[in-house]
Amino acid sequence: MQKPSIPKGTRDFGPAQVARRRHIFNVIRRTFESFGFAPLETPTLENLSVLTGKYGDEGDQLLFKVLNSGDFAKDVTAEDLATGSKALLPKVAEKGLRYDLTVPFARYVAMNRGTLTFPFKRYQMQPVWRADRPQRGRYREFYQCDADVVGTDSLLCEAEIVLMIAQVLGGLGLHDFTIKINHRGVLRNIYQALGGEGRETDLFVAIDKLDKIGRDGVTKELLERGFSEPTIETLFALLTVEGTYEEKLQRLLAGFVTAGVEPDGARPNAADEDIAANYRGLTELAEVRDLLVASGFKQFDRLEFDPTLARGLSYYTGCIFEVKINNVQMGSVSGGGRYDNLTGSFGLPGVSGVGFSFGVDRLYDCLEALDLFTATAETPTRCLITHFDVASGRAALPLLAQLRATGIPSELYPDAKKLGVQFKYADAKGIPLVIIMGPEEIAAGVVKVKIMQSGEEKLLPLGEVVAALTVE
Repeated sequence: MQKPSIPKGTRDFGPAQVARRRHIFNVIRRTFESFGFAPLETPTLENLSVLTGKYGDEGDQLLFKVLNSGDFAKDVTAEDLATGSKALLPKVAEKGLRYDLTVPFARYVAMNRGTLTFPFKRYQMQPVWRADRPQRGRYREFYQCDADVVGTDSLLCEAEIVLMIAQVLGGLGLHDFTIKINHRGVLRNIYQALGGEGRETDLFVAIDKLDKIGRDGVTKELLERGFSEPTIETLFALLTVEGTYEEKLQRLLAGFVTAGVEPDGARPNAADEDIAANYRGLTELAEVRDLLVASGFKQFDRLEFDPTLARGLSYYTGCIFEVKINNVQMGSVSGGGRYDNLTGSFGLPGVSGVGFSFGVDRLYDCLEALDLFTATAETPTRCLITHFDVASGRAALPLLAQLRATGIPSELYPDAKKLGVQFKYADAKGIPLVIIMGPEEIAAGVVKVKIMQSGEEKLLPLGEVVAALTVE
């Protein structure tokens, strides 16, 4: 007999784990809704034409393709097999599992443009799939919780992303974190400061790997992609500017001016004229900070302008974000950014959007590593009714119905076993209250309520049990 197993990079979740994950979902959902985001869901399957070309070459390679139903190879020719996978794929697979929630959202917006009120704010909490190499904190199936706004250029959206990230992490008990922020415009200016050597996309992809493969690894990759050593030295001089948020902005400005970088324009309402109003990326980063100050944000020690942040997805065009929990060995738990024309590939050009996503699985691993689940109930059952025989079990059914009708999740132990066995069951499931209903209690019209954590017992009239437990 074959031993049962599941695919690598996927996991089962038992009742306790599901309860903990639900706690994370609830904190995120409450935060998203408090900022005015409405829920949305999209299909697990998308047409490959929707997914391909949106995540860059490396992202396309990680798409899970789904074979066509029926005889999927009926249209394949010997010439297709000889040509290779690019010719073969369209004939055997038209669909794929969604890689993220942002591209399906852009597709939804384009398909429903006539029924939506813009700016349109939505949140989405669903699983995604990536054919990545499984490792700690990186799975092939995992949940994302996205919040996006489309139909506005306002940098208030970027500021509110920072506010939501801080509120969610605080609500989960995570207080030692760093929200990194950068701007694709800053990266483009850095590329211009290098004299336009090599491909811009190659530069972004390499920079995005800096925290994984280090400076030596990035240098090696850039050399292989055609960048010269002097150019790479100039690159790291710009990427490693130090100081506060404002000081880094000023020092990069000086570097751009010295390198003769052409101004790329800025928003006409740029808030801080001291920060190069002609450089859009620097100006917008300054304005986001000003909006956070005006919003009463107090955690600027947690907000870091990081010029090395690149975010590998090719559709980002403006501010980009990434979040790290500092006291856990784990990758980023959240990330996102602005995309100015993602809907354009679906026939709706000129619609700017911005959003971010939480990775629930990484949040779970961080909370577990820091032992922050202790206050979270791991079972929905609040009360267990015990009994000794068939008659007392049946006598307990009206009370069980009353408890459930009052909103107290309750269950009756199904078998008339020894009281110790029933207590052991309640303790193993983490049920906080046990009601004892034996023949003597039933005859006297009372029940005994035991608080499992303290061992304290109370004798209550049968008619007062529901009210007493509701107060507790």
